[in-house]
Amino acid sequence: MSADATPPEEKTDEFEVRDPISAPDAEGHPRRTTRRFPLFTRDTARPEGGGRAASGAAPAPARQWPMLAVLSAVGLGLLLTAFDLFRVGTMVVGVALLAGAVMRWLLPGVGMLAVRSRFTDIVTYGVLGLSIVLLAMMAQPDPWLQIPFLKDTLHFTVSS
Repeated sequence: MSADATPPEEKTDEFEVRDPISAPDAEGHPRRTTRRFPLFTRDTARPEGGGRAASGAAPAPARQWPMLAVLSAVGLGLLLTAFDLFRVGTMVVGVALLAGAVMRWLLPGVGMLAVRSRFTDIVTYGVLGLSIVLLAMMAQPDPWLQIPFLKDTLHFTVSS
């Protein structure tokens, strides 16, 4: 054994780090501080609120009850539409989406109802739900909601 070689039991753990590091983590290993994205992504981040709506001990349908509630209401609306109750069926679909927006806003965990960020989900579900409800109320014949400037706009665009 030469004088500058250390015995194996006296060697310390050394790491070769090629990019900038900051303070060591809890285990003493150096941490990366680069803000660049990794070359290969291994996982995607779950949306805020995208965790289970019930504990892990609950059966799968109970963990996803918000999504199942919205899908059941949409299914009921489509069934009503199929039975020639167009206006009521489409309003049920729109109200189901509005209920999804409210659940996404109020509940901390909504399972698979969380698709994007909380704000984006609320805006998307709300705008689509409100649009469907308003269009169902304005559907002909005998609309429940009449907006006068829309009729004038339609006649202006068609006549010119």
